[in-house]
Amino acid sequence: MEREDPLERIERERREKSQGGSLKTVMYALAAVAAVLFIALVVVWVSKSKLVNELNVEKEDLTSQIESLQSDYESLSSDYDAINCQLDSSREEVAQLVERIKKTDATNRAKMRQYEKELGTLRSIMRSYVGQIDSLNTLNHKLTADAAQARREAAATSARNKELTAKVEDLSGQVAAGSILKARGLSMEAYNSGDKRIDNSRNVKRLLVTLSLVENELAPKGPLRVYVRVISPSGALLQDGTGASFTLGAETLDATASREVDYEGKEVEMSIYVNNIPAFEKGIYTMQAYTSQGQIGSAEMLLR
Repeated sequence: MEREDPLERIERERREKSQGGSLKTVMYALAAVAAVLFIALVVVWVSKSKLVNELNVEKEDLTSQIESLQSDYESLSSDYDAINCQLDSSREEVAQLVERIKKTDATNRAKMRQYEKELGTLRSIMRSYVGQIDSLNTLNHKLTADAAQARREAAATSARNKELTAKVEDLSGQVAAGSILKARGLSMEAYNSGDKRIDNSRNVKRLLVTLSLVENELAPKGPLRVYVRVISPSGALLQDGTGASFTLGAETLDATASREVDYEGKEVEMSIYVNNIPAFEKGIYTMQAYTSQGQIGSAEMLLR
């Protein structure tokens, strides 16, 4: 057997030792890399788990806010059809948003941001509804108060008008009453054919009625006709054949005789003759004097 050269042996052992050390170094290096990768994986996993948890918490918070908004929409109501119609549409949008966020993964951050924007928009819309409803309610209360005040004022005005109307009617009545003509000094006398005053019924040819229209500034001015009605002792109306008549209220009355005078508010003395009566009977004759306003006086005469 050939004996190994000592120098070659030493060199071989040195190479083997050197190769063993390199292998160990590689193994140590690989182990270190593996450890680093493991730690890195653990860190990534922990970070991802933490991020997912945070995103889930954000999703839960966003879901809670949307559901709270949904409850607010449900509790919101108004007395106005136009707003109620808009509210129904917004409630439907909120309900759809609740369903979408529940079905969306928390890690879909783009969708979560979109839902946040939609939530903000729906909140703004709700504030607008609340403002409109408050404004309309305020206006409605004001209109109701104004209407009540107007009714009270109308009632007060009506009461004042009634009071004024009553006063006017009273004053008008007083004026009307004050404007009615009156007469004084009424008398009726009988005359024979010689114009001598007598009281013997057999010789009477005509009657003479005299009176004075008293002064009255309130009475109508202008032409005025005075009518006389002479009633015989038997109750018959004497008529001189002229067919004179006048209207008193809704009634038309026959007159024995009449005469027109010009009345200007001052006292006027006047006489009216009654002619063309065929015969006179004994007894008391009654004379009634009238204008279109009413009776202005009366007088009596006795014939024997």
